[in-house]
Amino acid sequence: MSTLPEKGLQIRTLIKPEGELELSLAEVEIPTPGPTDIIIKVEATPINPSDLGLLVGAGDISTAVQSGTADRPVITAKVPEAGMRAMKARIGESLPVGNEGAGTVVAAGESEAAQALLGKRVTGLGGEFYAEYRMLNVAQVMELPDGISAEQGASCYVNPLTALSFVETMRNMGHESLVHTAAASNLGQMLNKICLKDGVPLVNIVRKEEQAEILRGIGAKHIVNSTSPTFMEDLIAALMETGATLGFDAIGGGPLAGQLLIAMEAAASRKMKEYSRYGSGQETQVFIYGRLDMSPTLVPPGVGFAWNLSGYLLTPFLQKAGKEVRARMYKRVIDELTTTFASHYTKRISLAEALNLDTLKAYDAKATGEKYLITPNA
Repeated sequence: MSTLPEKGLQIRTLIKPEGELELSLAEVEIPTPGPTDIIIKVEATPINPSDLGLLVGAGDISTAVQSGTADRPVITAKVPEAGMRAMKARIGESLPVGNEGAGTVVAAGESEAAQALLGKRVTGLGGEFYAEYRMLNVAQVMELPDGISAEQGASCYVNPLTALSFVETMRNMGHESLVHTAAASNLGQMLNKICLKDGVPLVNIVRKEEQAEILRGIGAKHIVNSTSPTFMEDLIAALMETGATLGFDAIGGGPLAGQLLIAMEAAASRKMKEYSRYGSGQETQVFIYGRLDMSPTLVPPGVGFAWNLSGYLLTPFLQKAGKEVRARMYKRVIDELTTTFASHYTKRISLAEALNLDTLKAYDAKATGEKYLITPNA
């Protein structure tokens, strides 16, 4: 530990009792690793929507102001009353951010497993990665293959495992095909590559022609534009062709989840040989796994009587999946890291730049094709 500084910088998020969000850079002590712990010098960590849920919380970024210095910026924003109710459990608690990242192991505990990683480049999951240094247990990391950079290995968990979990969930529930929204995202592109490789029919929903072009470029077959005047008919046609009755929705709010359920029911009804006042009876399921739209989720009539709409998170899936399934998923991610699970970043920023107000507004917009990478030690 003699080569390590005593402290390192870390991004913190705090919601104050008076209804204010505060984002800052804090100097925190670098802990001494236990027998099976390692210290990672963080070289790359992505900004995922799930990270923004903690970083920004219910803060109203339109009210945000910046203070402090260029090296130690501070951003403050108002939190609406409804947001304060939702954030009650974290009021007054300064929290670190950053689900995943990669870097070099610069210190290790005395166990054989920890010592074996000393000097190696690893990728890890466990929060607190928006920092110069991060301590994790060896069970929370994977060693990266030779020649793989920290940038290539920074996003090994959230998007790859989520995309793989969709296909695992599909099979576990007895479905044979999928529908996915925000389909041109990094995660959506990974899901397409998985489905193409595994022979799983996939219906992709996008909202711009440029996004459709991205997916066509990687071989996607079924692409539907939600802004098209023929959207519902196009969607029903794609569902009839693929037979998809399971959807994963990253949008969350607004009409889209309800439209998926209506289209699934319509596709099933058109295949009926006899009319029933109770609809097709076909069970349909949409999982909401993101909240790009914070407005209420709308489910109008027309969904039949066997529809299901619920939330979806990766962590509970992994907990239920079991050790063998997790090991298989982890191995596939590492084996296909530069192909199926390659992530593409449009901007690379420092810890301080992550708290620049204009930059924050840009990555908080969660625009498709715009993915930011924090490089804490660059």
